[in-house]
Amino acid sequence: MKNIVPTIITALFVIITLSSFASPKNNPLKNLPSLNIINTYLESTTAGNNTLDKYLFAEDFEYRNGMHKKGYTKTEYMRFLKKNKGLKYDCTTTYEILNESGEVCMAKATMKFTNFTRIDYITLTHNSDGWKVSKVITTYP
Repeated sequence: MKNIVPTIITALFVIITLSSFASPKNNPLKNLPSLNIINTYLESTTAGNNTLDKYLFAEDFEYRNGMHKKGYTKTEYMRFLKKNKGLKYDCTTTYEILNESGEVCMAKATMKFTNFTRIDYITLTHNSDGWKVSKVITTYP
């Protein structure tokens, strides 16, 4: 019993010491401008490249589809993107920043398919972890 207590204390000390040296996962999008975040969002949605999704969306992210009048949370939308990994839309995509002021950025992405057009209105917010996509509203004019 005398040897168990020092062994446990030593083990805890080693665990605490090692965990303090473990490097946290750095957000590769943290210091990028809003334009790059919009490009990353479009890569994820139109080209099926969702490797950066965990850094891309704000915790309170909301997706709304104007046609179906349904809303989706970050978890639901990321699940959708994960299912469509590698799926590339056959469309021409253009985008523009409508307004960027301080901690908020609004952008419009237009995806022209053969028979219809999809427009995503993208809201980004800036915080200590960089720009994040916080809301997307999709319309079909």
